[in-house]
Amino acid sequence: MEINSVSALYFSPGGSTRSVARSVAGGISGEARDFDFTSRAEAAAFGEHDLAVIAAPVFGGRIPEVFSRFLDSLSAKGSPALVLAVYGLRAYDDALVELADRAKARGFRVIAAGAFIARHSMAPEIAAGRPDEADREAMAAFSRAVRDKLASDDLSEPAIPGNRPYKSYGGVPLHPSANRQRCLKCGKCARECPVGAIPADQPWKTENAKCITCMHCVFTCPNFARGLNPVLLAATRTKLKKACSTPRRPEIFI
Repeated sequence: MEINSVSALYFSPGGSTRSVARSVAGGISGEARDFDFTSRAEAAAFGEHDLAVIAAPVFGGRIPEVFSRFLDSLSAKGSPALVLAVYGLRAYDDALVELADRAKARGFRVIAAGAFIARHSMAPEIAAGRPDEADREAMAAFSRAVRDKLASDDLSEPAIPGNRPYKSYGGVPLHPSANRQRCLKCGKCARECPVGAIPADQPWKTENAKCITCMHCVFTCPNFARGLNPVLLAATRTKLKKACSTPRRPEIFI
């Protein structure tokens, strides 16, 4: 099948999902377009010869609900798509099949899927250094397999693991806030928060009812003023380390 364009579309609060999406898209075409949905939706239309690489991080075994909403700005007419779930070592549960369903609802044809590991957003010592060299080799192999599938005009959907209905997402009890002495009041976190949980006039605060603990504000704060409660975080890290103790490698479905 002839492909006119390849695009990487991603929600990437900490940058890891962006790296995976770009690596896979770049392995298919060195001139891949970039669509960053981290802070806002980007309207775009795709034709039957436009390939989309759609990537999201895994939050509690699901894809972030805000990314599902952002995807509503897209339209596709039978466009081939790859879906990628990026997770912090515990498990991706129903995230990959959910992402495939969301993509198909927008008119894409899912022809391949992959689950890749990256450092954990709340506890970066978990899966530290991931994606590593072996992960990057797996991404390159995935890209090659997709190219071969397209060359054979095969647009079939692979069997993707997961459950319907999807597992319930219970949220995270931790929410970042800022140290008022360190906060520069520049408003960068408020402007870039994907769910509008940071008041523009009081950027050291967080509206917990809106916050999804994506950690984007923590990663983007120019003065490292934002973070999680250290006492609660220590207890959470202990639980996460137990849940993320199983070694895992990338999984691909062609």
